[in-house]
Amino acid sequence: MKRSAAVLVALGASVASFPLWADTADVKTQSWVHVKKQGTHCKDDPNRMNRYHPAIKPVMRAKPGQLILFETRDALDSDLNVDSQPKDLAAVDLNNVHPITGPVYIEGAKRGDVLAVTLIDVEPDEYGYTTIVPGFGFLRDLFTQPYIANWELNRMEAVSKQLPGVAIPMNAFMGTVGTLPGPAEVDAWLERETKLGEAGGIALPPQPINALPADVCGPNGSHKDKCLRTIPPRENGGNMDVKQMVVGTTLLLPCYIDGCGLFVGDVHYAQGDGEVSGTAIEMGAKVTVRTEIRKGMLAMIRGGPHFEGGSQLKKLEPDVFHATVGYPTKKAGEVPPYLKYLDSEKIAGLTNLSEDLALAARNSLIDMLDWLQKNRSMSAEQAYVYISVACDVRISNMVDVPNYTASTICPLEHIKR
Repeated sequence: MKRSAAVLVALGASVASFPLWADTADVKTQSWVHVKKQGTHCKDDPNRMNRYHPAIKPVMRAKPGQLILFETRDALDSDLNVDSQPKDLAAVDLNNVHPITGPVYIEGAKRGDVLAVTLIDVEPDEYGYTTIVPGFGFLRDLFTQPYIANWELNRMEAVSKQLPGVAIPMNAFMGTVGTLPGPAEVDAWLERETKLGEAGGIALPPQPINALPADVCGPNGSHKDKCLRTIPPRENGGNMDVKQMVVGTTLLLPCYIDGCGLFVGDVHYAQGDGEVSGTAIEMGAKVTVRTEIRKGMLAMIRGGPHFEGGSQLKKLEPDVFHATVGYPTKKAGEVPPYLKYLDSEKIAGLTNLSEDLALAARNSLIDMLDWLQKNRSMSAEQAYVYISVACDVRISNMVDVPNYTASTICPLEHIKR
């Protein structure tokens, strides 16, 4: 019998005289939609995709106001584990990035609306990782060898044998979240990215190999030449990696097709502003969101998603910190990696670039790498990983020409060494 009934019996009352009251866990007040994970990898899972196109069919439907539980995979769709070594990164196939859960059709949403997505909860897996992959990351010219930090996760903190004495608090968020583009958006974004690639810039054209869903985006897919890659964020959101989109914030996404096509993936346990090594603390997770339709408001967010919230951002600020400041200066003869595609003879000869925030950020990062190695006994790789998961690269000024300024701010309370 229920405990309440047992108490009444002890007081001399008859069980038949009283109802058997339900425990509060038995009382349901919310409506849920559950998008489950199936199989070992994205290719085994009918509820996954790793490309964007409006022809991709929804895997589930949800009404505004319902709670949607997305079960997600890690960003690399990997076989990595707590014993993984740098050599194991050679087996990672970047054509599998990112295994995204969805899309979910939001009933009543139409092109021209805005979909408000509030993050309710993130339940982390017990394992996560941070990698340095050759050729990827902001300082890819300086870090040319593979490296991995394996993290043990709970809802309080992440610890890693590769970074002894470091404990990173959980500030989880959806690294990738967005809505499907419409046909017009696909054409426009492909055109601009194609032109960038032709000019020598970094662009990722459609790649049918390992593309999912295969019937739309794979080698024999109906739209294989127009399925967008998930690595660059765009106006529809996607791989934004904005650490402030934590629990309690509401993301405002454009609705380009009926139903919007909401997707979630690439969840981060924690990240520093910049994610400079190329990865945060990457993990699979269970993510709960709630949606609201804001009718006819697409014109308000044409350039990219907005997000809103309250005091939850205060917990992201450090208690104790050390910071470095960078300016757009360099040695004569050097060309920053991100400017090489411009083939400018002027850049190499200069020792000061004008209004270059990327170079300012690079210099502040290099100074912070040096400081962590000298003052916190870290290797270069450990320092790079720590900055990527815990430190913030921030714009400090964009007016004091020519030297726009960037700062790298590192919390010190997470380091016990």
